[in-house]
Amino acid sequence: MSYPLRRRALTPLRYTGCQRGLLQQWTIASRAVVSALAMVWVLQAAVIGESATAADALPSTMSEADARHLLDRLAFGAAPGDLQRVQQIGARQWIDEQLHPERIAEPEALSRYVAAQTRVAESPAALYARLGPEQRRSASRDRTALQAFRRERSQVLAQAQNLRLMRAVASPAQLQEVLVDFWFNHFNVYAGKSQVAPLWMGAYEREAIRPHVLGRFRELLGATAEHPAMLLYLDNARSSRPPLKPAAKGGINENYARELMELHTLGVDGGYQQADVLALARILTGWTYLTKKMIEQPAAPAFVFAADRHDKGAKRWRGQSFAAGGGREEGLAALDRLARDPATARHIARRLVQYFIADEPPPAAVDRVAQRFLKTDGDLRETLRALFESPEFWSASARGAKFKTPYQYVVSVARSRGDADRVDPRKLVTALRDLGQPLYGCVTPDGYSNVAADWLSPGGIAARVHFAVSVDAASRSRQVASRPPTMSGVGAMADDDARMRSMPAADADDDAVAAPTTAAPRALSADALIATVGARFSAGTLAAARQAPPALRAPLLWASPEFQRR
Repeated sequence: MSYPLRRRALTPLRYTGCQRGLLQQWTIASRAVVSALAMVWVLQAAVIGESATAADALPSTMSEADARHLLDRLAFGAAPGDLQRVQQIGARQWIDEQLHPERIAEPEALSRYVAAQTRVAESPAALYARLGPEQRRSASRDRTALQAFRRERSQVLAQAQNLRLMRAVASPAQLQEVLVDFWFNHFNVYAGKSQVAPLWMGAYEREAIRPHVLGRFRELLGATAEHPAMLLYLDNARSSRPPLKPAAKGGINENYARELMELHTLGVDGGYQQADVLALARILTGWTYLTKKMIEQPAAPAFVFAADRHDKGAKRWRGQSFAAGGGREEGLAALDRLARDPATARHIARRLVQYFIADEPPPAAVDRVAQRFLKTDGDLRETLRALFESPEFWSASARGAKFKTPYQYVVSVARSRGDADRVDPRKLVTALRDLGQPLYGCVTPDGYSNVAADWLSPGGIAARVHFAVSVDAASRSRQVASRPPTMSGVGAMADDDARMRSMPAADADDDAVAAPTTAAPRALSADALIATVGARFSAGTLAAARQAPPALRAPLLWASPEFQRR
């Protein structure tokens, strides 16, 4: 069985005295904004989900609406100049560029930022050797040493979170960043699993997810299966042959085998039985990592096949027999078969179509994408090409039919500002936590949902309105406060001087939490925002914006129904 779906409650909003002073400047106006938005949401609700005749696939001439649709689905929304460029080069060329991120130059500021994140670049074994439980026990003998140890551990996760968000905002290879979000949720791991798990989030994304999002599915499947973050999260690291003595430790754990079939490949209706779950769990015994080896050989790969833990008995899995005496090759053969199964093709196709087209995936699109997946042996680049060229993707009913997740919403707001070099990713980390989608914080193995039913609620909309209004707060006043660093990132609304004073000394010169530049973000006018994201706003939304104070017009547009759909 799968884990129950649980969603994190919204964090109560807390304000310091400085923040309360700032809030008083726009509380009355923001109430008017909320009232105006409430009416706009009511008027717009009937529009969501309207269907229309399907448009021709890959339009030969790109309208602004076509360009908006591409940027809403294959990117985290438009940054300044994106709409015009997509219209200029056309759908086919832009899609081809995005399907080949290795051909897209990375901005110099982003390259410098990535290079500065030295902690998150370490291997899982090296991180364990330096910051694992054994080292914590040594540090615990001295209070100062323990504080430094905890701070160092927290910065590993903070760097991973900050780096993910900076890439999502600033990288021109937007489809790659969108796919990192999609595939991380598909092969979800949870930073709160144990004290070690936070150390491996960045490495898991860097090693198992990012390199394979446009490769072959079998390579992606294998990379996640062998990564210590997954072996830890779904307990396969401690799954072993049944102990010889009844009282001895050890035994088979079915968690990973079950989720490997139900979530990662075949799907819940993929034609397997509980006996197949147990057989696959036996096949995968011995797939683990050894902490002693990590400490002694931090440069070596973390994954090991421990033959002494493997169940060497005969097995029968989904009609296939495995003779007694087998080893790691049994697991490799199982992954090969799962990756090429028609049920996997259909499950992956449905997930992709749901993410890129509609919450209720059109069956014709699912069939078309699944066939391309099978025909190309799981080539994800060509599978996506089939999706993006489908008439269902370009249909009028697909446009604006998806509701942004908190992650998509926060990143799209940051991109629309047009000052990626001034983004402080820590503020985005905090915003995601407050909006109920903490980065690397999904407890259950199904990952965060991307369907509207799981995110569209009065409380969720109110939290987004608060975020939208707070985005330019630092531009309107420098009297803002900060929270101390935590495992989930650093508090929002921190100016640079206040941040340096409030952080522990060890963090003051640390690039782990710094933005690419220390310049304050610029306030954004409503006209500039409309020029960036296009003529997507209704007459009602524009009228509400005109009635708001100038400083709140852009926030009102960010909080509008039209901006929150994609």
